[in-house]
Amino acid sequence: MNAPESDIGNDAVVGPLSGLRILELGHFIAAPFATRVLADLGADVIKVEPPGRGDPVRTWGMIPEGQSASLWWSVHGRNKRAITADLKKPDGIALVKRLVAEVDAVVENFKPGQLASWGLGPRDMEQINPEVVVVQISGYGQTGPGHNRAAFGVIGEAVGGLRHLTGYPPEVSDLPPVRTGISIGDSVAGLYGAIGLLAALFEKSRGRGRRGRRIDVALTESILSLLEGCLPEYGATGAVRQPTGSTLPTNAPSNAYPTADGRWFLIAANSNALFRRLCSAMGRPDLADDPRYADNPSRVKHAAELDAAISHWTTGLTLDEVAAKVEAADVPCSRIYDIADIAADSQFRERKMVRMVADPRLGDVLHPGIVPMMAGGPEGGIRWTGPDVGAHTDEVLSELLGLDAGEIERLKKDGVI
Repeated sequence: MNAPESDIGNDAVVGPLSGLRILELGHFIAAPFATRVLADLGADVIKVEPPGRGDPVRTWGMIPEGQSASLWWSVHGRNKRAITADLKKPDGIALVKRLVAEVDAVVENFKPGQLASWGLGPRDMEQINPEVVVVQISGYGQTGPGHNRAAFGVIGEAVGGLRHLTGYPPEVSDLPPVRTGISIGDSVAGLYGAIGLLAALFEKSRGRGRRGRRIDVALTESILSLLEGCLPEYGATGAVRQPTGSTLPTNAPSNAYPTADGRWFLIAANSNALFRRLCSAMGRPDLADDPRYADNPSRVKHAAELDAAISHWTTGLTLDEVAAKVEAADVPCSRIYDIADIAADSQFRERKMVRMVADPRLGDVLHPGIVPMMAGGPEGGIRWTGPDVGAHTDEVLSELLGLDAGEIERLKKDGVI
């Protein structure tokens, strides 16, 4: 990774969403994450920010000395055209309304009702552009008794049930449930927003489109949808799934096991065939024949004894020694990667999921690659890194709205852009 591996400056780089134009009225994480995923796949995303300061997330995370925007912004804002418009001024609202007429979709994550109070609600947009698809991402959704409550991703994780499960049983630790270390609630909601947008466009492509098509994504509901069997289990039996530390209550063995050099190694041998191969690697074929471990339900019932037996084996070996034996048995396993491990991983590097990108503001910056990887045609790419506030304002206003230099200059003097 000595040389930049981006597609910056390569006009031939397009993706499967080339020709799709999206207006982002988003801030912080959820809506901008949705549009970044779509922009990576070739969509033309026009991000509207307040003049001067821009999106508050520009200052989140590490900011190199002498810079005003974070390293994260290089990724979070990549492939988007950044323009400014003050939505608290009539002229700013008028500009955005004109842009709505020129796009296929709008993605926003303001508090419910905020855009409508500025004359930019879904019904207003529909009057301007009957074909526009509107994606709205909020904490609790656009309807219901709690729809006006403030929320960030961490609140969605709490209300959606994930935070309750991320920790250890109370008999192990009385510390509060931990968060994931990233704003996963926002990112999951953003992915659902992108899925909903593409579903609406597919519907239109089949001649089934309808006016006023809106996608309503709630952070809380996005997390709830991830909880596997928790809800049906509760409905059928009254059982409330509890935190289980590094294990899962549905399969075994699947845990992090200690090694002789003070590290942890994950082993997931939760099918009968995998378990038998693990037992062979451990030199314990007797475990595979033990009726307590005959199948997954039996292993789950006796997980504590089984984990103790595996831990006894792993603590006699270094992590590398355990890895060599379990990998040779073709059992799913891994050490727990930190970001340095990820950056050096040959699999990630070969698939360009970790790549060096030339950022004009920061120099060479590591970026995650494009997900999903698209084969058999244009796959998308990193066309540019997170731009400065308003970097594309003149370009977009002249290209899409036909404003001349004099009109653009007047709007700048009036503080509209």
